[in-house]
Amino acid sequence: MFTEEQIERYSRHIILKEVGGKGQKRLLNGKVLIIGAGALGSPAALYLAASGVGMVGIADADVVEISNLQRQVIHQTPDVGKPKVQSAREKMEAINPDVHVVTYHSWINADSIMKLIKEYDFVIDGTDNFASKFLINDACVMAGKPFSHAGILHFIGQTMTILPGQSPCYRCIFPSPPPPGAIPTCSQAGVLGVLPGVIGTIQATEAIKYLLGVGKLLTGRLLVYDAEDMDFYISPLSRQKRCPLCGENPVITELRDEVESMNVCDLDEAGGVKGA
Repeated sequence: MFTEEQIERYSRHIILKEVGGKGQKRLLNGKVLIIGAGALGSPAALYLAASGVGMVGIADADVVEISNLQRQVIHQTPDVGKPKVQSAREKMEAINPDVHVVTYHSWINADSIMKLIKEYDFVIDGTDNFASKFLINDACVMAGKPFSHAGILHFIGQTMTILPGQSPCYRCIFPSPPPPGAIPTCSQAGVLGVLPGVIGTIQATEAIKYLLGVGKLLTGRLLVYDAEDMDFYISPLSRQKRCPLCGENPVITELRDEVESMNVCDLDEAGGVKGA
């Protein structure tokens, strides 16, 4: 049963026929893990907490720096020098005391990630480098955990959702990481501050839809957002028989830490593999 305060708090959800009281209970019983408390993780964390997702894990080993504040909206100037997971937890709990925030102030690697994702229903990849993104993909596919991938750079953001065994995985599109230095970092190319707000919110939307069991997820589709031209477009994707991870004859059968190279996210959006 809901308390009177919960009925008032979640009233705009409860009156939606696609959510209702049963759907809100599903959210309150849901568990979502966010890996990376930076630009993508910030809006995702805030909206998951506000929506009443009962348990949100957030993993990141970094501390808040002043250069983060241009886009990592969960952190504020007084938080500079504070662990990002602590800063994020404080804002999430301030929005909604119903949410149980579990923090992991550590780097994620091949030895730790399976234990980490085990307790969660859905994973959001808010990391900044290819090593992390491939590791999250591989672990979630092996564990059968649905997750949302995303990346940002300059004025461009992209995101897709992976349902292991049902939709293409990250390696179906990108079988292996590019060579280090092949793609510029956001510290080199820059990133529009509001861009991750759009993409991270879409990731939170996918997590909420998955928990509710409503709507159409971004599976088999890569959504690309061009903020400069204000264009959204979708590229259809398909599972690859020769995918090294989820194909007919997989060659990746155990987790490994890829050589680290920066991704289409920001240089200091932490949460991934360090020194891999």
